[in-house]
Amino acid sequence: MSTAILTGPPVPGSPLEGDLRSLGFEIRTAADPRETAALLAAVPAGERVAVVDPRFVGHQHALRLALTDPRFAAGAAPGVLTAQPEARPSLTRALAALPAGEPLPADGAPAEGPATLPDALAAALEADGVTVHRPELGSLVAAVPAGPQARKETRDAVAAVDDEAVRLRSAVKSRDGFFTTFCISPYSRYLARWCARRGLTPNQVTTASLVTALIAAGCAATGTRGGFVAAGLLLLLSFVLDCTDGQLARYSLQYSTLGAWLDATFDRAKEYAYYAGLALGAARGGDDVWALALGAMVLQTCRHVVDFSFNEANHDAVGNTSPTAALSDRLDGVGWTVWVRRMIVLPIGERWAMIAVLTAVTTPRVVFYALLAGCAFAACYTTAGRVLRSLTRRASRTDRAARALADLADSGPLAEAAARATRRLARPIGGRTPYALVGAAVLLAAACAAPIGGPLVVLAALLYAVASGAAVARPLTGALDWLVPPVLRAAEYVTVLVLAARADAPGSLPAAFGLVAAVAYHHYDTVYRIRGGTGAPPAWLVRTLGGHEGRTLLVAVLAALLATGGGDGFTLALAALAGAVALVGLAESIRFWVSSGAPAVHDEGEPA
Repeated sequence: MSTAILTGPPVPGSPLEGDLRSLGFEIRTAADPRETAALLAAVPAGERVAVVDPRFVGHQHALRLALTDPRFAAGAAPGVLTAQPEARPSLTRALAALPAGEPLPADGAPAEGPATLPDALAAALEADGVTVHRPELGSLVAAVPAGPQARKETRDAVAAVDDEAVRLRSAVKSRDGFFTTFCISPYSRYLARWCARRGLTPNQVTTASLVTALIAAGCAATGTRGGFVAAGLLLLLSFVLDCTDGQLARYSLQYSTLGAWLDATFDRAKEYAYYAGLALGAARGGDDVWALALGAMVLQTCRHVVDFSFNEANHDAVGNTSPTAALSDRLDGVGWTVWVRRMIVLPIGERWAMIAVLTAVTTPRVVFYALLAGCAFAACYTTAGRVLRSLTRRASRTDRAARALADLADSGPLAEAAARATRRLARPIGGRTPYALVGAAVLLAAACAAPIGGPLVVLAALLYAVASGAAVARPLTGALDWLVPPVLRAAEYVTVLVLAARADAPGSLPAAFGLVAAVAYHHYDTVYRIRGGTGAPPAWLVRTLGGHEGRTLLVAVLAALLATGGGDGFTLALAALAGAVALVGLAESIRFWVSSGAPAVHDEGEPA
């Protein structure tokens, strides 16, 4: 239960108290700032407190947006203010600084300075360094009218706007893909409302989406036409539920740290589990497509790393403009180009729809061919555009951005040692990216062409560790240095893929699929921690997992020792490594995301 303190004379006939109670607030009243401060002190320190002017007139959803969003320490709208426990000390200081016992303005009295006590307190909190969230209300009404006539006009304005219709519209992301916007959201928002009215939580819907996708993967693994048709239908249902959980969170403002973790990771778990199901189903029909399944996972993960790395490098850059960005903005002004550009990057809605339809009517091999072709085109399109923006923009990268890129690099002990050794020698060559590119090229050339049982692949992996260390020896502030993390991801994942494909060991590709999936989870976890403002995973975890270069070297050594001769030693070693990475990484991730200090980060942008 939260507490709302009404500060001032009551207004007869006002629905305000009922609206606040329906939002979970216990009502208390105060006549002046001193009494408000006394009531505030009596509220338990761990509770949210709202200060509300009784003359407030507006929609209940405006109150919900301003007073109940758990993501922000403080929130405000005209005449209302809320403070979570972390912002309450500032609120107490702000009340103490007001003149003691000063009567609040009567209804119709002219206001001097801030119109209401909550407005004055919100300004004081901001002056004290507290970020006060002021939600975009759009057509919703939130006001403190100065007299009876103004109150009547404001109430008429409230009656003229359908609060529930606005709430349903705002439950949908403002920027989404074509398939999601026009084929899913028109009805999934009503499913979200149905879930809210029955007390379901977003986490429950998210879990239902995961279970549905896993059942779809199981159906695909049967290898029968009926199983493939059922898999396609269930995958679409899983996507509907995936949209519904976010819409339910926005509809009822049920954001949580656990929900952020589930939302951030389950999409990838669902998609990659479905790839594995398709590969198992194909194997039942005598077609080995594990290399294609692993290739699709590698390509999709590297696409995401490009997105994350570019965004982290530039989201707070100073002077963040370029002719390419200006052209993009002009194209956004032409309606049809917006949807074409969103569709050709193959976001999750279009991608899952394509996978579902092709699963039902074709074979797993065709599904993966289409997926690889579509994702490859999308990757080239988006990466080329971002390279052009980076080369033509005049921006100063911040220290935070450089630190985020270094964290995304996932450098282990070997790369750190190489970075210290080469810090004075490894001069920038148009930035740090060329070092990563050279190391990755040597590694992949050896993995593809050198004898798998000889020492060349191991030597190439050692050179890769030195080159990747040189890449991060200095801050990643160059125009194209955001490419370092995706280059390192591609080098590690593709090396595992190529060595497993070339190995003379049964089952090596499925084991490699499991290893890349476990490592990719660690990298996604790193991304979402950084986006939440808490920094990278702890250094001990990165070192324990070996860093990208340590894992790559270990796989190269295992391939040299075990990948020839027809035994299953290489397969067992890859599976054991996958299990160890998954166990350690997942345990630390769960500990972090369910802790009280983890951020409630929810993706509100266009899905990838």
